[in-house]
Amino acid sequence: QVRLVESGGGLVQPGGSLRLSCTASRRSLSTYAMAWFRQAPGKEREFAAAINWSGGSTFYADSVKGRFTISRDNTKNTVYLQMNSLKPEDAAVYYCAADRRAFRVVAPVVEREYDYWGQGTQVTVSS
Repeated sequence: QVRLVESGGGLVQPGGSLRLSCTASRRSLSTYAMAWFRQAPGKEREFAAAINWSGGSTFYADSVKGRFTISRDNTKNTVYLQMNSLKPEDAAVYYCAADRRAFRVVAPVVEREYDYWGQGTQVTVSS
C-alpha cells in the first residue's frame, strides 16, 4: 500500500497562485504515473492533470490547460501542481493519485486507472 500525502492548499484570491505537492513515505513514486484530480462541493471528482513516470509526458483537462502545470522530482519523491491565474471555479479538494503499473509511457486520465489516493488538500479561491 502506498500512502500519498498532499500539501500546499489554502485560501487564495482570484488571479493568484498556489503550488500543491504530493509525496509518499516508505515507497518510491518514481516508476508510477501520477495525477491530480479535484472535487468541488456537490460535484463529481474530475481529472485535472497527469504526468507519466519520467515526467516526459503530461496531460491536462481543458479547464486548467495553460494555467496549471504538473511536474515531478523523482529525486525528492514528489509531484507538484503549480496553479496560476486561479479562478473561483478552481475551488475544490485536490487529490493526488498514483498508478502502480510501472513505467507507463502515457499517464491515464480516468480515475479507475489509479490505485492509490491521498486524503486531499482544500483549495479555496475567493476575494
